[in-house]
Amino acid sequence: MVRVLRPLIEGTTWRRWSHLVVGGALLMPYWFLAMSLTPLLPVGGPVVTLLLMLLVLPAAATFVTGLVPTVRLLEGSLAKELLGGPAAVLVPESARSWESRARAAAWFALHLGAGVVVSGLSLAVPPFAVVLILTPVVTWDTRLLEAWGWQGAWHQWAGPPAGLASLAALLALIVAAGALMSRLAPWFLGPSAAERLADAEARAVRLAERNRLARELHDSVGHALSVVTLQAGAAGRVLDHDPAFAREALGAIEESARAALEDLDHVLGLLREDPSRPAPQATLKDLGRLLEQTRIAGVELDAAVDPEVEQVPAAVSREAYRIVQEGLTNALRHAGKVPVRLRLGIAGDRLEVEMSNPLGAPRGDGAGHGGGRGLAGVRERVTVLRGDMAAGADADAWRFRVSLPLRSGT
Repeated sequence: MVRVLRPLIEGTTWRRWSHLVVGGALLMPYWFLAMSLTPLLPVGGPVVTLLLMLLVLPAAATFVTGLVPTVRLLEGSLAKELLGGPAAVLVPESARSWESRARAAAWFALHLGAGVVVSGLSLAVPPFAVVLILTPVVTWDTRLLEAWGWQGAWHQWAGPPAGLASLAALLALIVAAGALMSRLAPWFLGPSAAERLADAEARAVRLAERNRLARELHDSVGHALSVVTLQAGAAGRVLDHDPAFAREALGAIEESARAALEDLDHVLGLLREDPSRPAPQATLKDLGRLLEQTRIAGVELDAAVDPEVEQVPAAVSREAYRIVQEGLTNALRHAGKVPVRLRLGIAGDRLEVEMSNPLGAPRGDGAGHGGGRGLAGVRERVTVLRGDMAAGADADAWRFRVSLPLRSGT
């Protein structure tokens, strides 16, 4: 009993009944249209005319109306708000294919058809049940009782149970119809398999783009801020006795900050979907400036770069630049101003990047900071280019190695 009454107490049944009643009200114009058109059709016989007027023409008209893409949006919103249950997970949207239009049209016809049945019974059954319940205690017209075959008092006492039973049957019908409509709504109004696949692909594309933007921000802006921090500290320490170096450091700070602002402006433009902002295209050809900025920050950098790396495919060159940038950033953040050894060259059909720095060295300015997302970003770049990566402590040094196939950039 509690299980039956709980939906009534919580209002679920009333909301679902409202959903059905709305459907019944929406069917009325179609009935009026059918009543106007049926006499004009060359059909004979009262049965055929009645079927056309009450069933065939209204059902066909509602189905055609349901093919309008916006109907799916409206019906989905209505089902989500009123039906609840399984229908509560619906995401209302317009139909995007003829298959979804057909399902929405079938739902629209079903909704209106079920609604008119429930609405009609909701109007007819309660007055009928009241008459039955009051039969033993009300003096009814004799002709009414004789028409029902209740001339004797014994027959009249069967009225109250019959009236209560009719109300219970109506309630059970409303509950069952509402629950059935709630279960059917996701199939009729939900996305098809093709739409779910398209949505999943769109989400994957958006996620990949967000990850790419996050990597760009982390590698470019993060590196610039790390270098600027060290350069500012170095300039402050030598400002009095080595003003030339201080000016050089301040110039490098300005250049690093300007480059970071350009990268940040580009990323913000992508977030705003502004195609007018060109993408920064730093490649291995710009590696010299990156290495010089790192040296100005006070890092003892031993770099051996094969001149042929400037000829590698553009995609590999761009990613390799960011990978070297992130390796230097990690050294600055986690080890400070320690000697860093960099080897960059071509071996066969692969671009090889090797970097190492001592562990356990005294930490300088900026060491030990960072969120630990740099290596994850590098691994993502390497995975996209189908390369190999290894990073970790080796004896008393931190070693970082990346191998990229040159053909991945073509």
